[in-house]
Amino acid sequence: MGQYSVSANSGIKVLDRAASIMTAVAAQPRSLAELCEATDLPRATAHRLATALEVHRLLSRTNDGRWSVGPALSSLSVGGKDQLIDAATPVMAGLMDLTQESVQLYQLTGTTRTCIAAQEPPVGLQNTVPVGSRMALTAGSAAKIFLAYSAPGLAEAILPQARFTAEDLEEVRRQGWSESVSEREVGLASLSAPVFNSNGLFIAVLSISGPADRLKPHPGRKWRKELVAAAEKLSESL
Repeated sequence: MGQYSVSANSGIKVLDRAASIMTAVAAQPRSLAELCEATDLPRATAHRLATALEVHRLLSRTNDGRWSVGPALSSLSVGGKDQLIDAATPVMAGLMDLTQESVQLYQLTGTTRTCIAAQEPPVGLQNTVPVGSRMALTAGSAAKIFLAYSAPGLAEAILPQARFTAEDLEEVRRQGWSESVSEREVGLASLSAPVFNSNGLFIAVLSISGPADRLKPHPGRKWRKELVAAAEKLSESL
């Protein structure tokens, strides 16, 4: 009998099974075979439930394809998002001072991205993104990061409507950052990099954005080293 097979019975079988999967994954990342062994669930059932939990970001995939605890759990915990913002604030402020461009931090919200923190330079033409703004994942450098590093099912669902391709996402994963010029909005350019937690799970996107005239033709040539360094610093602080 598996160590995490369903023992408690709430009367809602699918909930009990999902709980057994999350308990098993909380102990250590699991492949599908390991998940089945730990929970005694049939392969098809374990895969279906784990994939559904992944869509809701309660589970996430490691670099080797195993399921692990997802970023939604940390954001649901008391102060989870506040802790991320607290860690990001000095990093974002330093990046804004260095570049004199707007800096944003985004998290995935279903099939959209939401700005959870922003820093704006005090003077000059800027790209203001109010905290709480939700944007589609079909265009922009941050959208590419989300689709490149999130569950494969998300990219499969969004790519048919996106202004970039699966090959573009492969390039994003290879280089570790992305850029866009007048892709989401004419006259706007941006570059973005992923942020990871202490378990190596992708949890957020750090972005620099501003007028295309200042950042084109390739925003990455101008600020990618500074952006990636800032994203890595934030990841390390988590």
